[in-house]
Amino acid sequence: MRYITAGESHGRGLFAIVENFPAGLSIDAEYINTDLRRRQMGYGRGGRMKIETDAVEFLSGVRWGKTFGSPITMAVWNRDNKNWQSMMSPLASEENPEARVRHPRPGHADLGGCLKRNMHDVRNILERSSARETAIRVALGGLCRRLLEHFGVSIQSHVCSIGAIESQVKATDIDDLTSISARADQSIVRFLHTSQDDEAREYIDTIRRQGNTLGGVIEIIVTGVVPGLGDYASYGDKLDGRIGQALLGMQAIKGVEIGIGFEAAHRPGSEVHDEIFFDQQQHRFYRGTNRAGGIEGGMSNGMPMVIRVAKKPIPTLYTPLKSVDIDTKEPYEATIERSDTTAVPAASVITEAICATVIAQAYMEKFGHDSLEEMLRNFHGYQEQLRHF
Repeated sequence: MRYITAGESHGRGLFAIVENFPAGLSIDAEYINTDLRRRQMGYGRGGRMKIETDAVEFLSGVRWGKTFGSPITMAVWNRDNKNWQSMMSPLASEENPEARVRHPRPGHADLGGCLKRNMHDVRNILERSSARETAIRVALGGLCRRLLEHFGVSIQSHVCSIGAIESQVKATDIDDLTSISARADQSIVRFLHTSQDDEAREYIDTIRRQGNTLGGVIEIIVTGVVPGLGDYASYGDKLDGRIGQALLGMQAIKGVEIGIGFEAAHRPGSEVHDEIFFDQQQHRFYRGTNRAGGIEGGMSNGMPMVIRVAKKPIPTLYTPLKSVDIDTKEPYEATIERSDTTAVPAASVITEAICATVIAQAYMEKFGHDSLEEMLRNFHGYQEQLRHF
């Protein structure tokens, strides 16, 4: 499966074109729209979420409710575009030099993008580098999640911390890992319990009044994955490397760890590696612990995948940081774009989608991609192989 996304934050819409996706998958737009709505939730969001009501539209590759092997084109339209039609017009006759953005924001792609593309209008950079692009990646992730459900794969997430506030309930406190997202969705900040919601609301409001922003830590848990996805033989095929690259390719993500991650560097090997056992009744290998987070040697090992990401605070501050005018080179305050105080709860939903895309690609590589029927046939054959290993 290959895909590309396109579109700008205030352009007509956001788009994804997906090639080599299996034929025969039943598609329900409302299934994907549920995740798009979840992406718009969370305390600390800004005014843009009051404008947009994100929904996916399939423009190609789906007929009578099923994929049929053609490239799939997905669109999420920007309702706010009606307020930006002249500003984002593709017509040369509507160019307005006075509308140029000249004050790059620290922590954003603004300055680096202008230097790279030799552009003297920051809007040419910020429109594409905006996290608004993640709406279409959530739609794509919903398509992949629908496929993975046929193979028993469940992808969940929750917020571990926002700024200085840490969730008092951990995933290890939850018996049913497949219920984590449903639990988190009950909280305004996607903690695993609503008991800290009032504290989080007050904290975020205080940061907002200061004109500041907050980042946080998110945990993704993937269950039901068969062992053997990814590969040890080539660095580019290692599953953990691909997951890390995909998540670090998401706006504002500055760190990724799998399993105990950085903590492994501070422990002896006996407290890092997961001992191997064999269940005679179920005739399968398993680990007594899961410090590796479900991936060893670049391959899934059958245990739940546990992935954590660190999201930095949003670069747009309503009490702006110091910057420089890219024309005059004189000191100036950074540009203020409409923004959020925190988007960590929304980011947790986006990480689910990104992980779904990578894992779906790995399933297609191992079990084929021409049709869902072929994939399931090969998958069941692989399960039989594992049972007789």
